[in-house]
Order: sequence, then structure tokens, then C-alpha cells
Amino acid sequence: MKNLKWTLALAASLIGGAASAEISDNVVRVGVLNDISGIFQDTNGMGSVEAARMAAEDFNGGGKNIKVEIVYADHQNKADVGNAIARKWLDVEGVDAIVDVPNSAVGLSINTLLRDSRMTYLASSTASADLTGKACSPNTIQWVNDTWATGNTTAAAMMSRGGKDWYFLTVDYALGKGIEAEAQKYIEGHGGKVLGSSKHPLGTSDFASFLLQAQGSKAQVIGLANAGGDTINAVKQAAEFGIQQGGQKLVAFLLFINDVHGMGLKVAQGLQLMEAFYWDMNDDTRAFAKRFAARPGMNGKMPSGNQAGVYASTLAFLNAVAATGSDNAKDVVPEMKKFKGKDRLFGDTAIRQDGRVVHPMYLFEVKKPEESKYPYDYYKLVSTIPAEQAFRPMAEGGCELMK
Repeated sequence: MKNLKWTLALAASLIGGAASAEISDNVVRVGVLNDISGIFQDTNGMGSVEAARMAAEDFNGGGKNIKVEIVYADHQNKADVGNAIARKWLDVEGVDAIVDVPNSAVGLSINTLLRDSRMTYLASSTASADLTGKACSPNTIQWVNDTWATGNTTAAAMMSRGGKDWYFLTVDYALGKGIEAEAQKYIEGHGGKVLGSSKHPLGTSDFASFLLQAQGSKAQVIGLANAGGDTINAVKQAAEFGIQQGGQKLVAFLLFINDVHGMGLKVAQGLQLMEAFYWDMNDDTRAFAKRFAARPGMNGKMPSGNQAGVYASTLAFLNAVAATGSDNAKDVVPEMKKFKGKDRLFGDTAIRQDGRVVHPMYLFEVKKPEESKYPYDYYKLVSTIPAEQAFRPMAEGGCELMK
């Protein structure tokens, strides 16, 4: 009788395990949530949707005929809008993972909503370092940049080249404040000074007063702690004021190839920027970029680091679904965290237990017009920051998953 009870208990546990490890609705749905109509539409937008579709095509059922659907929506850079979309995807539409999500306020809201749910959050464009720090979640994996990496590695690279005195132009929400705080901590901790800071609203068109303050500070480096259209406008107007010609260095903490293309090399030349991905780094990145550029609606555009991150994170998620036979975050995320190896787009890569994906970061300088030999040949490599130095040490993040 005892053996019979043990056998029945074992059978029940096996049945329960099989029931929990399954593909819900017999299809894996990935929702691309981003800014399709606003300041991030070029760096994310429909390009991110195409990147996710490329990942689904390359996954090709994972050898198990797994069906994949890519859906998308515009969060309009509003946390309440993004939250409502995510809740509908979670409660009604059977979406299994959310990917992309530029705008830290939206991303942090999504992170809270999905915690301990069945959905995986692939934060490939959400830059807040809190996602793998005090707000870390068992459902979240964070790719590409974050405010710690952006602030620290950029400040370190510029200071190593003599940039000791800084002035910040900072977008007045979580992203900008986080970047400035991290950079300032590094600068002041390594013998530098922050001479001032100007805060501006998201979507600012006129930077004249802010740039005049920065110019008047005589700071060696003017740090643009913003993104998208704000960075583009600030760089264009800085060129009009002749700021770099006057000897001050302009550094963009979050700038992408699409932004440089939009402003042109004549305006952007000499700009320093930190990137996790550049389409022209090696044969793998070039092959991906050329496929991306040929996609519907891309019209020859090269992918941004964020769009490359959507591809890489979506494919990693789908591979974990195939490995576990489940699309539930409780199964998929631990499987993803086993990865350590070569990612075709981001190089030597590992996924830590706090959810942070670590990989090298690169300081680039934008080429002069005469240095560019072909379309989108915009960057020259200044320095490489190894993965182990590019991101906040796990022990310093305060992630409760580490306790």
C-alpha cells in the first residue's frame, strides 16, 4: 500500500509538472510596446516591431513547431497608457512577453504590474537601472543600456581623456535624472567637478537658454542626459552656438545611429557617445543590419541598439520557451538566466541572476563628413569597456532576488 501511495504521488507530481510546463493557447505571443508616434519612433517604433518579427522568423518554431505571434502597441510615453495596454495583454489577449518599452516611467510601471505574473518583461529599451536594483523582479530581464552603465562608463571614458569639469543638460524625468546622478557620482568620486545642470521637459524644442548656461559655465564637457528628439535638438542647436568649436566637448549619453542620421554628420561630427551595438562592428552585425534595412517600411535604415536589443531579447526568450516547453515566466526566466556565451549582435554576453544582461559597451566618436565612406558609416571606435566593467556590480544593486 505504501508503494502504491508513493507511485500515485509521483504520478500526480509528474502530471502537475507537465501541466505547468506548456504553451498557453498553443501560441507564444510577444508584445512590442513602445513609442510609435513620438520622439523615440526612429530608434524604436515600427523598426522594433520588425526586429521582433525577424527574431520569430529566425526561431522558426524552435524545432518543435512552436507558433509565434508578434503584436504591438504605442504607449505614447505615458505610464497610464502603457499600463492599460499591458494589463489588457495580460488579462485578456494572452500575450506572454512584453519587449522594448523605451521611457523609464512606463517601464517601471510595467515592471510592477508584471511582477509574479505569468508574463515575462524583456526590458530591452528601458534604461532605469532600478530594474535590476531596488525594483528587480523575477519576471524581468534587462538588455542593452541602463542608467548606471550609461552614466558611469561614459563619464569614465571621458574623464580618462581629460574631461574633468562637467555641465549637464538633463531631461526632467526618471531617465535623465538617473543618468545624471550616476555620472555625477562617478565624476566627483574620481576628482572631477559638476559645475551645473539644467533640467528640461520631455519634447523640448528650444535649448538656447540651457546651452548658453552650459557654454557660460566653461565646463570641459557638456553631458546630454536625454534621448531621442531632445538629444537631436540639443546637438543641432549646440552646433549653431559653435560650442564644440569653442573647445567644449559634447557627449550624448543615449544616442543612436538613427539620431546621427537625422541630424547629419556636419552637425554631429566630433560628438562622443556610448553604444552597446553598432551595425558596422563585424560580419554578424552587418548581416543583421542589411536584413533589417530590407524589411518592409525600413527603406534602407540601419538598426539602432534598441532595435538590435529587441531582436536579441525576443530570440533569447523564444529559445528559452523551446528549452522548457513553457511560456510562463516562472519557467522561462530562470532558463534565460543560464545563458553565458556569444551573442551575434552584442558579443560576449551573460544574463545575471538580478536580470541584468552584461556585454561590452563602446565609446564612439561621430566621424567628419569626409571620413564617411558609405551610407551609415558614422562612428569611429574610441574605446571598448569590457562586460565586467560596463555594468553595476550585482552586489551593489540592492536587488532582493540576491538575498
